[in-house]
Amino acid sequence: MGLISELKLAVPWGHIAAKAWGSHQSPPVLCLHGWLDNANSFDRIIPLLPKDFYYVAMDFGGHGLSSHYSPGFPYDHQNFVSEVRRVAAALKWNRFSLLGHSFGGTVGGMFSCIFPEMVDKLVLLESSPFILESNELENMLTYKRRAIEHVLQVEASEKPSHVVSPEEMLQGFLKNNSHVGDECAKLLLQRGTTQVATGLLLNRDRRITRPEYYFNFISRELFVHSIRKLQARVLLIKATQGYYDVRRENDANMELMLFVTNSLRSILKERFQYVQVPGNHYVHMNQPQHMAGVISSFLLSKERIRAQL
Repeated sequence: MGLISELKLAVPWGHIAAKAWGSHQSPPVLCLHGWLDNANSFDRIIPLLPKDFYYVAMDFGGHGLSSHYSPGFPYDHQNFVSEVRRVAAALKWNRFSLLGHSFGGTVGGMFSCIFPEMVDKLVLLESSPFILESNELENMLTYKRRAIEHVLQVEASEKPSHVVSPEEMLQGFLKNNSHVGDECAKLLLQRGTTQVATGLLLNRDRRITRPEYYFNFISRELFVHSIRKLQARVLLIKATQGYYDVRRENDANMELMLFVTNSLRSILKERFQYVQVPGNHYVHMNQPQHMAGVISSFLLSKERIRAQL
């Protein structure tokens, strides 16, 4: 399936960039990348998916080729959710499917509960519809404080962005993303950097740092209440060597993931499907063939839930 277009969708602070595959007359699927990634995250999986859909992979604000937020305007989980709504409005979509990896899945999950009549199918790759507070209660105010302090610090600093050689950029990226292989790292850096005379510059906004500073952590009670609103069918794909939790040190804690899957299963019943595939957190890039068949069957399945307004 050939890439048909690069899109630039106007927003009040600039534009949201996206790339599209297929015909815009086909049923739409919006693809949401993970934290600090970009739309190239889907370059390897989309060509393996059914041709009769229109796939649009967007860059969240401050990522990839999208504009950075205006000075003084903070990045926040809910802002990313509202970007999805803006993209749908710009593309004149009333109802569509969502495919989200990692952080993109939590944005897609929150969107699907706030605008349930707009989402037909939700595919979560190594993700959860929301992030539960469970082990984070003690840390949440610290996260919010650090997020605010970090933004003030970046805004006060006049330091120009760091230019590095392509090799140094690649090594730094691999060091911070142990689950990404060389080829996939190069793919993400292709859209995530700009070539200047002396080397490469990272495109992403320097105000964006650790994901936990921007998450909306919610209680189990609110999680259950929210997913009761879902009208979409949900497919959750978990990699055997992926992450179970937001923070790396909690990877072994399966209890939270079990709570998420059990809640989805008991509330959505036949509308929920859970699949495990071999691979790590970036399996959709490293070995897309491991999940392409499952996603294809899910997208092609005909049972639709009648939209209720």
